[in-house]
Amino acid sequence: MTPPPLAVVGIGADGWAGLGEAAREALRAVELIVGSDRQLALLEDTTAEHRFWPSPIDALVDELAAGTPRATAVLASGDPMLYGIGATLARRLDPERMRVYPHPSAFAIACARLGWPATEVALVSAVGRPAQVVARLLQPGRRLVAYVAGADGAAAIARVAREGGVGASRLVVLEQLGGAAERLYETTPDDWGERAADPLHAVALDCGRAPGAPLLPLSPGLPDDAYESDGQLTKRGVRAITLAALGPAPGQLLWDVGAGSGSIGIEWLRAEDTARAVAIEARADRAERAAANASRLGVPRLEVRQGSAPAALNGLEAPDAIFVGGGVTEPELLERCWSALLPGGRIVANAVTLEGEARLLEARASHGGQLMRIGLEHADAVGGFTAWRAQLPVVQWAARRGAE
Repeated sequence: MTPPPLAVVGIGADGWAGLGEAAREALRAVELIVGSDRQLALLEDTTAEHRFWPSPIDALVDELAAGTPRATAVLASGDPMLYGIGATLARRLDPERMRVYPHPSAFAIACARLGWPATEVALVSAVGRPAQVVARLLQPGRRLVAYVAGADGAAAIARVAREGGVGASRLVVLEQLGGAAERLYETTPDDWGERAADPLHAVALDCGRAPGAPLLPLSPGLPDDAYESDGQLTKRGVRAITLAALGPAPGQLLWDVGAGSGSIGIEWLRAEDTARAVAIEARADRAERAAANASRLGVPRLEVRQGSAPAALNGLEAPDAIFVGGGVTEPELLERCWSALLPGGRIVANAVTLEGEARLLEARASHGGQLMRIGLEHADAVGGFTAWRAQLPVVQWAARRGAE
């Protein structure tokens, strides 16, 4: 028999009183309600069995996705489809197998309390993820709301803001939003420090302009000094051209082969919040440095794999795009990368040596695409005068794999 649709009910700090009648009827009609202890304690007028989320929740999510014979409801905080369990289940279930009853999200309530137009505010979740995810959005003039977990959530966000140079910005800690115990604290990351907040809170940040703070936009081509590096770094101008050729797109996966300091994978992720990337680097110190750069620049989700390509590519999910920044002269590397690409996938490879350039010529002869020679010069001091100083020219091969 087809299991009954799963009811996913959003509930806020206002509890049963804040639910619409349809949501209440859905909860009265089921035999089992799954939620956190805090959420289940808010229920009234129901006779269903209560089941608490285990830790980790994966096994129970699998059970719910497979379908249960009993009529079941799942409680979610606020809007279930916004960083909630509803979104997790929706990735596993067909729409007809779910009935979603949304509640105003903490994001919506926060924007209402602050008078911020929601379309002009970024939302980021640090629930189950490092607080460094906020660092990606620390640009002057940016307003953001961060979801956090635990009493130390606001302190973690404030710490990242201070490290990102916006410690004097407006910070608002919003506790128990929508409930009788709602409280707002307006301060700055500098002044909040390491204070604890109510375990149920969100954080709003209005990034100001701090003199001397670095400008790290989401567009490709961050300053070279944004990265810790031992010199293995795709330089700013070439990096911007390379990212343009790769074309970050929603949900797509990049292999950054010979990642060095990790800059290509990092800026791929910064440009598109839903994209994914794996950085492959042979040297342990460079792999560690790439992971540290990713965390500091707001994309701790960069997966760093230490190992030498092409062997280190074994077992990886097929990518939508590949960048080869090191090791283009390695026998069979470019062919291995080309064969791994999904249909429609892009490959970009850079070389600075004649031997590397020869490999790119061979790749173009085999697979088509375009070759570009990138030459950049920068004004530099020569004695008491100024002259152009050229950096090593880079030959770039870019190609797209057709459907096969």
